[in-house]
Amino acid sequence: IKMSSLQSLIYDSTRPTLSVLDQRRVPHHKEYIEISNSDDAHRVIKNMNIRGAPLIALVALLGLAVDLSASPAPVSAVKAKVSHLRTSRPTAVNLFNAMDELEAALSGCGEEDAKTATKVVKEMAERYLAEDLAANKSLGDHGAAAIRGVHPGLSSFNLATICNTGSLATAGHGTALGIIRSLHTAGEVASVAILETRPYNQGARLTAFEAVEEGWPNSTLIVDSAAPAYMDGTPVHAAVVGADRVVANGDTANKIGTYHLAVHCRCHGVPFYVACPTTTIDLNIASGSGIHIEERPADELRTASGAPPTVGTWNPAFDVTPASLITGIVTEKGVIYPSPSGTFDVAAFLASPSSSPAPAP
Repeated sequence: IKMSSLQSLIYDSTRPTLSVLDQRRVPHHKEYIEISNSDDAHRVIKNMNIRGAPLIALVALLGLAVDLSASPAPVSAVKAKVSHLRTSRPTAVNLFNAMDELEAALSGCGEEDAKTATKVVKEMAERYLAEDLAANKSLGDHGAAAIRGVHPGLSSFNLATICNTGSLATAGHGTALGIIRSLHTAGEVASVAILETRPYNQGARLTAFEAVEEGWPNSTLIVDSAAPAYMDGTPVHAAVVGADRVVANGDTANKIGTYHLAVHCRCHGVPFYVACPTTTIDLNIASGSGIHIEERPADELRTASGAPPTVGTWNPAFDVTPASLITGIVTEKGVIYPSPSGTFDVAAFLASPSSSPAPAP
């Protein structure tokens, strides 16, 4: 299965119809799940058949568009569906930002004007789909430039990443893996260390698959706990990771194990970049302590690890990397760098009319 034919979702705007790749079956199986309504969208998000903050928002919006196109509903019923979609997964902010924007747009529709409500949902879903791909390509170029900037004497780079932040987590190209793609297109990737990402192994199953299919040189799968030992033996030039929520001070929630990687990058002097579209930023939360961290069912961890069925578990899906460990936050607008005092002003960056690609002082 080549990546050119393996898409995270297949959407036909004319009918419309939606199918999503069952990522729990990749890399050994390529199976798509048909999404006929918002309940189907809720289920594949909650069960992690699809994952990745941008993709979660897209599937929720597109699933709702398919639902309403087949069965138009009054605005109150549409808002009830939106409320249900919000309950699918709690940590990735893209979903909530999208639902907030949609509810605001629906406020201009008459209660019984189901036709206009359907049009509003469909147009917004399709706009998000187009904007996500464009944002990821811009983000990838900004991230590649940032890495070149901190290593001006190098023509290729050893990189590290965790989880999956590529085409399978977005509409295409990817966020952190989009940076790697942009460097690879320029012939500037020397190696990629891929952390397996326990307990669902998104790094091992999905990122390693993308790396092999696209021929990234010297792609190497390592267990999560091997990262510091790997850095001892290999000069890693940058780590690039995704995000499910970046808050006002720059603290970042991402897949469990990201904080662990950031700590070891700091110990080894490795620049640590977070990559996300601006739709992943949440200025309503001041710091990482306010982020709701999803805890997955105990049996997911027990089954994945072969543990005794009665052992207790703690199975958070995400952790929060403090802003103090982050070199830069890469967005489609440019890179957010900390001030000379070490603090991030995310709000000021978003308010700026232009990109900010210059490296930190």
